Amino acid sequence: MRFTFRKGIHPKECKDLTRDAAFETLPVPDKVYIPLSQHIGAPCTPAVEKGDAVKVGTLIGLANGKVSANVHSSVSGVVEGFEMRVNAQGRKIKHIVIAGDGKDETAFLEPLSDPTPAQIIQRVKDCGIVGMGGATFPTHVKLETGAPIKALIINGSECEPYITTDDRMMRDLTAGVLDGIELIRIALGAPKVLIGIESNKPEAIAAMRAGVRAANTEICALKTKYPQGGEKQLIYALTREKVPNGGLPSDVGYIVLNISTAYAIYEAVRLGKPCYARYMTVSGKGINRPANLYVRIGTPLTDVVAYLGGAKEYSKAVSGGPMMGIGMAGLDSVTAKGTSALLLLQEDEIRAVEPTPCINCARCARVCPIGLMPMMTDALILAGKIEEAKKYYPLSCIECGCCAYVCPAKRPLVQSQRLAKKLIREREAGGQK
Repeated sequence: MRFTFRKGIHPKECKDLTRDAAFETLPVPDKVYIPLSQHIGAPCTPAVEKGDAVKVGTLIGLANGKVSANVHSSVSGVVEGFEMRVNAQGRKIKHIVIAGDGKDETAFLEPLSDPTPAQIIQRVKDCGIVGMGGATFPTHVKLETGAPIKALIINGSECEPYITTDDRMMRDLTAGVLDGIELIRIALGAPKVLIGIESNKPEAIAAMRAGVRAANTEICALKTKYPQGGEKQLIYALTREKVPNGGLPSDVGYIVLNISTAYAIYEAVRLGKPCYARYMTVSGKGINRPANLYVRIGTPLTDVVAYLGGAKEYSKAVSGGPMMGIGMAGLDSVTAKGTSALLLLQEDEIRAVEPTPCINCARCARVCPIGLMPMMTDALILAGKIEEAKKYYPLSCIECGCCAYVCPAKRPLVQSQRLAKKLIREREAGGQK
């Protein structure tokens, strides 16, 4: 049986560029620029000063509040200072600059062989693990839900075009991925685990099924469709239960985490490794040699591109996938915890077309996995009718991009939804009805 959800789209996958590329380890950079904000929530407070010596895994940024995440050094060397630099999202944030000494000495935590749920959660918190699929929500907060959990759901769908990181991890790092999943299950006290993997990853499905030892863990082949990896879509596909409007997965008894996050938890608990590096895909026709890489956090994107033979002529650089990723003005930023991919796309891979007036075809509504009417929000926001736009539930939009993908008028529908959210929240914060 292939599990799926209502509506959605079938974009060109473009995964053949890196599907068969085993992971390579990028050489340790001479200098790293580590952002103090790599997560949803409050930025970290610096835990080091200029001139301090650090090792790989040294705590350099202390979580500031409940929804925040520690940051660690990705090289051994000396703190050169602090710089305000632009991140992939285009925001200027504080970075810690560390000059490497080439020794790669480590400062890991003590491995845990038989941890309690509380020890697992504390280790996840100490190691600064966040949602590694790109959402970057601090993982320890998810694990501290307190709500009764019916099942842990693992997102192995990797439905974004181009990206093959989780696919390769399930195939090449199977034991660690499955151990990480079991550690999460223990931390939550969940009675069972459902692992959803899209059917376009037969090798990953086979590897995970061959590696599973727990009777309470099921590998489910999902229909290949976008956005299969959305939390609400994945929960519905696997359980036929719906997360209420404005609700969280935990409200209906589920916690959703992805493959990369599970592996980071395995490394943190079993190896004592803080989150100082990640696996990522570098793809698109604009890169000379598409690849899957293991990269230290804080590595300049220019170093990543240079390692792969440099760039060809390209029209757009994207951090993340082409549907939900962030278009960047250039390659001036660095890798962070949420950098699942770097795409250099040529003109024939993007749709650089000027928008035209809406023709009221309703294609956007027919594919929206949430059941929204994006064309109405777009029109009302343009007209300044914020309260009217609110009636079409833009706050429920998951910004998957299905609407914009199918729009024949090339309307910037995702941007309209984002603007609607911003204006509605500002109005509500100001006490306006």
